[in-house]
Amino acid sequence: MSQNLEGEFVAWASARQRSWLRSALLLTGDQSSAEDLVQDAFLKVAERWSRLRDEAPDAYARRVIYNGAMTRWRRHSREPSRAELPEVIAAPTTEDWLSGADVRAALQRLTVKQRAVLVLRYYEDRSEQEIAETLRVSAGTVKSQAHAALRRLREELALEQESLDGEEIR
Repeated sequence: MSQNLEGEFVAWASARQRSWLRSALLLTGDQSSAEDLVQDAFLKVAERWSRLRDEAPDAYARRVIYNGAMTRWRRHSREPSRAELPEVIAAPTTEDWLSGADVRAALQRLTVKQRAVLVLRYYEDRSEQEIAETLRVSAGTVKSQAHAALRRLREELALEQESLDGEEIR
């Protein structure tokens, strides 16, 4: 890659790194996995930069990130769990609820496709058509996944809110 192309790529990647890292973190729930997804996307875009720079590098990188998240989820869902679950799960605190930790935790309980649809729609503010193109599904699938995901989130958050109602606010 020439120095001019390399400079363009570095400027492009620097401008997008933080927002994609946040999206990937919402998708995976894990900082290191999110960083890996974004790094993989940057490497794949860099390999094709001379062609992509005039077309749609954002769309290509976004697709790499979301497809990578789905692939990781599939791979890890087949592996046996190695970690032992704690005997008692701590109830969420008012501070957690106010900081959005409950929303991030509830997002992790959705399927990867539902999580991807919600992050693309409400965090990245993408249209149904853009989401469908990114995830390579129909617009109807985007609508049904969003509907199911929002219903599940409402249920999860209502349960968590009920557990907070008994907690004393400091």
